[in-house]
Amino acid sequence: MAVPPQERSGAKPDVRIASPTGKWILLTTVLGSSMAMLDSTVVNVALPRIGRDLDASLAALQWTVNAYMLTLAGLILLGGSLGDRFGRRKVFVVGVVWFALASLLCGLAPTGGVLIAARALQGIGGALLTPGSLALIQASFHPDDRARAVGLWSGFGGVGAAVGPFLGGWLVDGPGWRWVFLLNIPVALVCVPVALRHVPESADGRAHDRGFDVLGAALGAISLALVTYALIEAPSGAVLVPVTAVAGVVAGVAFVYVERRRPDPMMPPDIFASRQFTAVNLVTLCVYAAFGGFFFLTALQLQVVSGYSALGAGTALLPTTILMLLFSARSGELAQRIGPRIPLTVGPLLCAAGMLLMVRVGPDASYVVDVLPALLVMGAGMVTLVAPLTATVLASVDTARAGLASGINNAAARAAGLIAVAALPLLAGMGPEAYLSADAFNASFRRAMPLCAGALVVGAALAFATVRRPPPDCRRPECLTHGSVVAPPLEPGPRVSGAVPAAVPRSTPGSGK
Repeated sequence: MAVPPQERSGAKPDVRIASPTGKWILLTTVLGSSMAMLDSTVVNVALPRIGRDLDASLAALQWTVNAYMLTLAGLILLGGSLGDRFGRRKVFVVGVVWFALASLLCGLAPTGGVLIAARALQGIGGALLTPGSLALIQASFHPDDRARAVGLWSGFGGVGAAVGPFLGGWLVDGPGWRWVFLLNIPVALVCVPVALRHVPESADGRAHDRGFDVLGAALGAISLALVTYALIEAPSGAVLVPVTAVAGVVAGVAFVYVERRRPDPMMPPDIFASRQFTAVNLVTLCVYAAFGGFFFLTALQLQVVSGYSALGAGTALLPTTILMLLFSARSGELAQRIGPRIPLTVGPLLCAAGMLLMVRVGPDASYVVDVLPALLVMGAGMVTLVAPLTATVLASVDTARAGLASGINNAAARAAGLIAVAALPLLAGMGPEAYLSADAFNASFRRAMPLCAGALVVGAALAFATVRRPPPDCRRPECLTHGSVVAPPLEPGPRVSGAVPAAVPRSTPGSGK
């Protein structure tokens, strides 16, 4: 039986997990968010084959990853606002359809340029469906069931992240890399009808009184795009490189100016009045820049240098995700007992040690002797730091801003990975054809891993110097199980009975206590 549309502005969410509607909502949101999560991870495994088939340079492979990350990071905050205004189910469905059509274009792309453009379109769809899936859970489930529903959503999403590289490698070695993208179409064909028939519509009536910060979102995305272009194209020595670099900085300054002047900014500057929030986001930038560069280059290193198949490379990277799925919740519980400072210091250092161990991975590397120890150490570090990172972000702002704080932190992590994928090959001295030569790529990889480790050490030092124990009455994460390696989990904001709850009493912003 179809669920009739409901405008839930002011209505109390009442769906229970055990009900048929609750199960359909979970299925729909897991399918939708898994599409975006899979494409954030599986494409790295397909890059060598894409490069050979499309005769693409290293810069084109960088753009294949970054075009998606660029639009996703730049628009993810705006995507959540669109759902509040126009209906969360409607915007979620639009995002799924958009993502599927862009995936079809990726799968049929005849050239690298078309593939890059289609990946940018994919990111727009991801920016609509990723926050939309969580918003549907938040707006639909009864308050007594919401935490469990969010936990199931994040847990199944983590399983999707774990399956992604394995499935992507199997598709690349089997029917071909184009099926990495075409696989999204049957998922969308299941997801959309279920959403339209079984998921209730919801919207926030208060959103009609607020504007959209389209200018802020555009300036942020333009700034990232110009800086990314300058970093990727710098080895070519083109005249446009310094021009775009300066233009990117100017767009970034304009973004800050607009956000300070707008009455309803996408990223309110006053949220950074909390020193703890600012510090943890700086740690996030360091950590996820290292992760973004590591997973981009390691997927290539294992195939180009070590001779792994796409399936072998995808399977080789599974330990980090599996460790996060198994132990992230326990890590969060430990951080609640001892405080986040130690986990946020030790975690990045463990990840740095794992990346330095990856320097041993060269031609004919043994998985058990060379690759697995490095990934286990790195996975232990990721387990140690990701859950406390999210908890500290939420604890550093008023409860009413928890969802916004999580969105900013998620966008910061994706932007950090974007810049790292653009900058790391430049800093490591990779030429445009480096991935076609095992010797050249291996030499560059050995230079790149210490750079990633250095970023993690800086993050650990920042955490040790700035992070303090949060107050006991602060907001706690609802996404306890997490498996994504590209960004920390999104967390829902407090929306109960259509109203924003009063903020929990907190210490003075900027006190860091």
